[in-house]
Amino acid sequence: MSVPLLQLIETRLGDHSPGKKLLRRLMKRSAVAMILQVRDGELHILMIKRAEREGDPWSGQMAFPGGRMDSVDANGYEVAVRETEEEVGVLLGGQDQCIGQLSDLHARPHRGPFGMAVSPFVFRLDREVRFTLNHEVAEVVWVPLEFLLDEDNQSEMTWHYKGAEMTVPCYWYEGRCIWGLSLMMLGELLDLVEGSKSRQAQWRRQMFLRRFRRQKKA
Repeated sequence: MSVPLLQLIETRLGDHSPGKKLLRRLMKRSAVAMILQVRDGELHILMIKRAEREGDPWSGQMAFPGGRMDSVDANGYEVAVRETEEEVGVLLGGQDQCIGQLSDLHARPHRGPFGMAVSPFVFRLDREVRFTLNHEVAEVVWVPLEFLLDEDNQSEMTWHYKGAEMTVPCYWYEGRCIWGLSLMMLGELLDLVEGSKSRQAQWRRQMFLRRFRRQKKA
């Protein structure tokens, strides 16, 4: 299943037109690398767990290698490549094909009035690599795509934000919670796999409606 699944993702990413934020030029920019690899006969995606750091809005969360655009970066692709090398010690070179891009996501404003546009780039990794983690990363985790595609693994969590409690969708993989922006990126990728009637999209939509109803009642 792994190789056909990877081929399907490559095909559908080739036909995919990722959305771009209307105010992109006025927003701060960042990018991440979503790295796919067949491991032990099964397709996996590389995620990181961010180190616990004071002042980091994504401290301790599951994420993808990536970060903010610097003056040295010509585009989002270069950001994803540079940050992957800095965070996990893997230089994505010419042998590591970038097979597509997903839609920009809007990270909530931390500084500046317009927030941040996050651009995900999807890579195919066909070689063994060794990781060298910097101070921003606690660990790397290979998550099976089959796990994410299995609706029995869809779960929820309570998010505490500014004194409010909200129930949001997530995955729990080996005790690690995948949610928020990372889940949204994975959702678009999995929607491409499952097509227009994606159960992934329906699950996230139902969770959003439930959260909206709870907030309205409150």
